[in-house]
This record gives sequence, structure tokens and C-alpha cells, in this order.
Amino acid sequence: MSLFQLILAAVIQGITEFLPISSSGHLILLPSLTGMDDQGLAIDVAVHVGTLGAVILYFWSDVKMAISGLPQALLGRTDTPQARLALGLILATIPTVIVGAILFKTGLSQSLRSMTVIGWTMLGFGILLYWMDQKGPQSKETSDWGLRDAMIMGLWQVLALIPGTSRSGITITGARQLGYSREDGARIAMLMSIPTILASGALLSTEVIRQANAQLAFDSAVAAFFAFLSALLALSLMMRLLRSVSFTPYVIYRVVVGAILLVIAYS
Repeated sequence: MSLFQLILAAVIQGITEFLPISSSGHLILLPSLTGMDDQGLAIDVAVHVGTLGAVILYFWSDVKMAISGLPQALLGRTDTPQARLALGLILATIPTVIVGAILFKTGLSQSLRSMTVIGWTMLGFGILLYWMDQKGPQSKETSDWGLRDAMIMGLWQVLALIPGTSRSGITITGARQLGYSREDGARIAMLMSIPTILASGALLSTEVIRQANAQLAFDSAVAAFFAFLSALLALSLMMRLLRSVSFTPYVIYRVVVGAILLVIAYS
């Protein structure tokens, strides 16, 4: 794989991972629309590792809080904000891990990687995000996030296993439906990405290890580095814009891209 394609895949992943426009959809479409070779599973995992580093760094105070509450959460105690956050992140991840493992082991995840599926999910879930963002109240903050809301948002997150849905987009949709403000809903959605990315990385790592060699290790390191830089920039920009801008610009982008993909797919 050329250095250009490596950097292109990494930057696309970094920019789209935390914006509600679907990183997996863009990575799947990259070889289809450019004629390049598929970047492969190892590079997909590497760019996810890069974005994981970015979200941990950006939300380090929240991550540190969840880590400190993890021992209590594992004992079933929820009498501190730290323990509630840690247990909430665990509960929100379980549905996606279970369904994701089933799709991966049965091979159904591969059958969903099509331009038609991505076109419909980009369009449909983009419109749903707009509806929830416009109609949902903004009465809750991150501190209000409890176990019930964690489970509900975890079920929303399962839909992100369909390419083109956008993990951040669908969890933000769920957060807005529950009444969280745009900024706090996005914060919770980003924190939910950490255990989800860790779980998916662990699931796919066995396949990557079988393919490992020196060149692949170097390519993966390059991809992870550029994904980290671009994800940190995109995440910082989005969180700042949410103080004054709605999700409508992202919805417009999704609708336009989805419509174009469907025209291509059905023509």
C-alpha cells in the first residue's frame, strides 16, 4: 500500500470517527470510489487505535474519573459519580459487543458492506439525527447520565454496526432523544466510543496478528499516527462548534452523500 493511501485512509478515519457522518462508511467507500486497493483489516484496526488515543487525550479528565470508579463499579456499587460513570460505560457497551460478535462470527458484517446499505443509512439516520436534534429538549447534563440512560444509549449504539450509520451520530441521536444538550450528548457519545473501540479492537486483533510482518507493522504505525492527529483536530473543532451550531451541517452532508450513493448504486 502506498504512503499516500495510508495517510488518506488515516485522515478520513480521523476526521469522520467522531463527526456524525460515519467513519466506517467512508473507509468502505474509499476503495470503491477511488479504485485503490482495500486498505485491509490491519489498517482499519490501526486507524481506530489512533482515534482511540485522540478521544482519551481530549476527555482525559472524564476518562480518569471513570478509571477511578471502575473498582467500585465491578463490585456493583454506584454510590459515587465515578462508579456510576464507569458502570454506565460498561452497560452501554455490552449490547454492541454481543451483537457485533454475532455479526462478525457469522460473516453477516461483510454482507452489509455495500454502497446501497451505506447510502440508505447515511440518508435515513441523518434525517433521524436532524429530527431528534430539533425536537429533543435540552434539559439534561452529563452529570444526569444514569444506568437507565446508559442502557438506552447502548441499544442505540447497536445500530452503528450497520455501515453508514455512524456510531457517534446514532448515540448523539439517542442522547438528544433522552433530553441531553448537544454538547453534553456529544461528550457522552465520545466517552462511549472508548470501550466500544477497545472491544472491537480486541475482537479483530487475532486476525491482524496472523497477518503481522515488519512492513504491515510500519504501515499500521503511520496510519495510527495520522489518524490520531486528524481525530484530535476534528474532535476539538466539533466540540467547540456545538456551543453555537446545531448538527444540521452534518445532516446536510449525510443527505447529499447518501442521495449520491443511492443514485450510483441503482444506476
